[in-house]
Amino acid sequence: MIKRLLTLSALLLTLASSAFAKDLPDFTDLAEKQGPTVVNISVTQVMQSNEGPFAGMQDDEAFGELFRRFGLPAPGIPRGQTPPQEFKSQSLGSGFIISSDGYILTNAHVVNAADEVIVKLSDKREFKAKIIGADRRTDVALLKIDASGLPKVAIGDPAQLKVGEWVAAIGSPFGLENTMTAGIVSAKGRALPQENFVPFIQTDVAINPGNSGGPLFNLKGEVVGINSQIYSRSGGSMGLSFSIPIDVAIDISNQLKAGGKIARGWLGIAIQEINKELADSFGMKNTNGALVAGIEKGSPADKGGLEAGDVILKFDGKAITSSSDLPRVVAAVKPGKTVSADILRKGAMKTLSVTVGEAPADKEEAVAANKGSIKPEFNRIGLLLRDLTPQQKKKLNGKGGLMVMDAQGAAAQAGVRRGDVVLGLNNTEVQSLEQFNKQLAAIPNGKTVAVLVQRGDNTMYVPIKVGDGK
Repeated sequence: MIKRLLTLSALLLTLASSAFAKDLPDFTDLAEKQGPTVVNISVTQVMQSNEGPFAGMQDDEAFGELFRRFGLPAPGIPRGQTPPQEFKSQSLGSGFIISSDGYILTNAHVVNAADEVIVKLSDKREFKAKIIGADRRTDVALLKIDASGLPKVAIGDPAQLKVGEWVAAIGSPFGLENTMTAGIVSAKGRALPQENFVPFIQTDVAINPGNSGGPLFNLKGEVVGINSQIYSRSGGSMGLSFSIPIDVAIDISNQLKAGGKIARGWLGIAIQEINKELADSFGMKNTNGALVAGIEKGSPADKGGLEAGDVILKFDGKAITSSSDLPRVVAAVKPGKTVSADILRKGAMKTLSVTVGEAPADKEEAVAANKGSIKPEFNRIGLLLRDLTPQQKKKLNGKGGLMVMDAQGAAAQAGVRRGDVVLGLNNTEVQSLEQFNKQLAAIPNGKTVAVLVQRGDNTMYVPIKVGDGK
């Protein structure tokens, strides 16, 4: 009797497993056909350090003598006295071929500040790549290799993606080439802090360092996104991955290919989210829309009749559900185009005609074509800075400050990172980038300065030694 029950249980388990397996997607065909379209990207950056290759080693007579015999600086020399030494920093990423003549898409952060970019195909051939251009605001970069007849991806439509749909990624996590991982679409249109121009696709696909720039496929084998970011407390995958919709990336790549300049729409307003309390005060039934908190004088918004206190509910025919929707909707409008804006003003609906302007040029927004590689201008303490936007200044109650776009060398070692806001230098408040650079230029090499930095709601002074920015 027991034997018969065990046999029956085993049969039921087999049938259940078989039925469950039929509901699971088969990725084998996708891996076979699309694997050759994915590339491994190796980036080399030449850097300098004053600490030498054996920094941090315990001072020891035997080691010291050994180093002296070979003409190397002995360990234990005080920091700053060792002659600067060049070394090569290498990093890995992924990309995918979008045209058979060698155009490749990847992330801008993968090739940032690269001195050399090597693309390795699935058939093991390697090519030195040229950076056609890169746009930091969307984190998209376009590369070109001298090759022809290459396999290319099919482009899908991210708008057709549904939450819960199966998707797969192919890339080089930790340098392991052509690795496939799979999962589902967790959410669409995600807005991330300081990433206002991309409606990210959120997935639970396992994405790790090295996957950046690789493609996200739907089950048809079409690319629907570029894997760009993860949320992680450990540095590895935690099931929160974010991809740039491929239509956004293709639009940027076309502009980069055409000349490197990214033209984005601009209104010149400061906006904020609408909470329940604000909605009640405006007599609104929900919290949809973007609340105009301030308007730059003479801006397209000012000329178009927008006022502080207006709630923008629809722009260029697109519904604005939250304030984070508005920047990317406006940015997608071609500068010079006149569009309609449906607003709520003092309880009454109005429709305005607004001629969208062009977003002010940003040195870090795009890299011009045919420059070979990205060479940002870091200052003497290793910071890449830009002036704050009117909206960002509004958050600082009108105070001056500079946004940290990137940090390297002394600044990075001191803990300053991208997204920080520099408020002061040696007890002098920051007024503008020009004023900050002039003050920094007057400080001798080797002297330590105190930089006041705001990160979130916290401020702190960070000591940084002045050098050549590397």
